[in-house]
Amino acid sequence: MLTVIAIAAFVLLLIGVPMWMIFLVLAVSAMVWQGVSMEVVVQGLTGTINNLVLLSVPGFIFAGTVMGRGGMAVRLINWISAFLGRVPGGMALTTVSAAELFGAISGSSAATVAALGNVLSRGLNSLGYGERFSLGLITSSGAIAIIIPPSITMILFSVMTNASVGRMFIAGIIPGFVVGACAAVYCVWYAWRHKVASERTWSAAEMLRTTREVAWTLGAPLIIFGGIYGGFATPTEAAMVVSVYAVIVSVYIYRDLTWKDVWAITHETAQLSAKLFIIVAAAGVCSWILAAEAVPQTMVGFIEGLQLSPWMVLLLINVILLVVGMFMDPNSAVILFAPLLWPIAQHAGVDLIHFGIIFTVNLAIGMFSPPFGLNIFVSCSIFRVSSSRVVVSVIPFFFAYLIGLALVTYVPSLSLFLPGLMKD
Repeated sequence: MLTVIAIAAFVLLLIGVPMWMIFLVLAVSAMVWQGVSMEVVVQGLTGTINNLVLLSVPGFIFAGTVMGRGGMAVRLINWISAFLGRVPGGMALTTVSAAELFGAISGSSAATVAALGNVLSRGLNSLGYGERFSLGLITSSGAIAIIIPPSITMILFSVMTNASVGRMFIAGIIPGFVVGACAAVYCVWYAWRHKVASERTWSAAEMLRTTREVAWTLGAPLIIFGGIYGGFATPTEAAMVVSVYAVIVSVYIYRDLTWKDVWAITHETAQLSAKLFIIVAAAGVCSWILAAEAVPQTMVGFIEGLQLSPWMVLLLINVILLVVGMFMDPNSAVILFAPLLWPIAQHAGVDLIHFGIIFTVNLAIGMFSPPFGLNIFVSCSIFRVSSSRVVVSVIPFFFAYLIGLALVTYVPSLSLFLPGLMKD
């Protein structure tokens, strides 16, 4: 049965059937095939999404969309550029830094590319970075948003493995900067190699002006992290508060959005959240089927029989997840594969939080990996170029991110240092 499910899923994926529909059809079909009553099927579908933490997902999606369309992204770019513009490779570094900070607001890779893409592309091209470099940098930088908290992928990982969302969030901070630093090093080298001039000067007046303009934008991550780690709010409560804050700032302070725009964003958020929850529900049933067939135990036994060292087990997991990321979006992948791969990592002595960050970084790379990396298609839509041009442009950044992945995988303290400072 599992072989039939795998083949059917691959065929449906190739012909363009949405992932949520693939999970739903295969999950229900498998349950019916096994003679399970529809009552149990319904219980299985609803059981996975019966989790309070998941309510934070639409909140973060809504807040990120409001901020992206409400002019906050542009103010963020201008502020970072005022400080980094004169540094060699300054505009490229601004792109990476803007992705880091906007990721701390939106939690969505595709939303980061969409919000920052046009503005940053014009700046990069005007300074002579070239279309290929600009495409690759913007497409890949958006992936950092998955690693930097608040991350929707981390929330789903926590739901599927019972990990602490708060620990997952704080654990992603250092790895997010490490991966960004790997991309930044390549950016500086590229600017030096191709003699790309910054054509900017530092201006105290500009720094002060842009700081005043961006102050309300920077309040969003302060609310999220201050609320969660100050003990004032759960991740779900923080998501709701920052959503209200984003609307107030965008409508009444910056005045870049109207209430009509807010209603349109609310409608889009509802649709996207519904699709995501369908994926969670259906993939949860798929995970139940795999558990019933003892697939995780079989995989652990197989790995144990190979007598691999822990670092080889982690290498194998990385390879599996990199391949998975090429064909599946992170949300679907984490729901289906986290319950399968966690027992293997646990058997190798890997900490749950460390494994969660490894999982997240792999799927972040998958966001711009061909053939189905979502960021590739977002860039194609924004810049109106073919997918082949985008794929070629991300190759150097793919290897830069792999270096970051290796550091995160084999230096556990990068992921575990900050969670270790938290009180239980």
